[in-house]
Amino acid sequence: MMHVNFIHVLSLFCKTFMIVFLIIFCSAFLSFVERRVLGLFQNRFGPNRVGWFGSLQLIADMIKMLFKEDWVPLFSRKFIFIIAPVIAFITSLLVIATIPFDKNFYIINLNIGILFFLIMSAVSVYSILFAGWSSNNKYALLGAVRAIAQTLSYEVFLGFSLMGVIARANSFNLICIVNSQKYIWNIIPQFFGFLTFIIAGLALCHRHPFDQPESEQELADGYHIEYSGMKFGMFFIGQYISLIVVSAIITVMFLGGWNGPFFSGYVWFFLKTVFFIMFFILLRASLPRPRYDKILYFGWIICLPITLLNLIFTAFFILLI
Repeated sequence: MMHVNFIHVLSLFCKTFMIVFLIIFCSAFLSFVERRVLGLFQNRFGPNRVGWFGSLQLIADMIKMLFKEDWVPLFSRKFIFIIAPVIAFITSLLVIATIPFDKNFYIINLNIGILFFLIMSAVSVYSILFAGWSSNNKYALLGAVRAIAQTLSYEVFLGFSLMGVIARANSFNLICIVNSQKYIWNIIPQFFGFLTFIIAGLALCHRHPFDQPESEQELADGYHIEYSGMKFGMFFIGQYISLIVVSAIITVMFLGGWNGPFFSGYVWFFLKTVFFIMFFILLRASLPRPRYDKILYFGWIICLPITLLNLIFTAFFILLI
């Protein structure tokens, strides 16, 4: 029995290590892909000097980040300043453990999987608050205040947009939610929940056009202005991990997860997730950055009522059936 348990623990450890390594590598590689795609969309060169078509740019960026002076400002609150990027990185990474990539391939089958995602997204706000406050820099503090107001506003309907899906599946378990879409994907009966979740997910990742907390022209990078070296790298890579997590959650909640004809579940899950990652990059290339008060107005006045109406109609039809 102990022998069997040891093999099970070793297998789980190897699977976890492989998934975490792949996600971190893909997040780092995504920074290169995004710059190349943005260059293509905006009719300019992306990174194309290091290696064939810039293929070694990722290695050059890693060397720069690792050897750059890891400076901690003398005027900062040092412990909180150091711990903030660690919280941002870990909270994004932990959600990966609950995502089912296939019906038999996941790290943990958590009965409260989607609640865990919402909890981690709420905890990540603390990393921004700590970074902005502990830097003792007025631009960092302004960026943190913007980020917290934006995240709290959009988190309200981030949760509401998923409630219709949860009500249809009658479960918080991500595997049960995928299985409930065997005959029809949730993107059809929950289309308004799908739209509002995409908007809220973008705001959660602070991706353009919701990047006001870091807008270089106004706040010179906002809440992480004082960070350098690997601490900045953790914030930087953490954002790309969040982008992958949000795309994977959209795939699981609204596009049937691993379900699809002809190909295996892994292929379908990969294709659907990559589609949304590229869609978010295209949005960054296409849209201007709106004014900050317009962002908050859009969330409270337009998105929140849509999610509430969607939830009410979903509950009505479930009770009717």
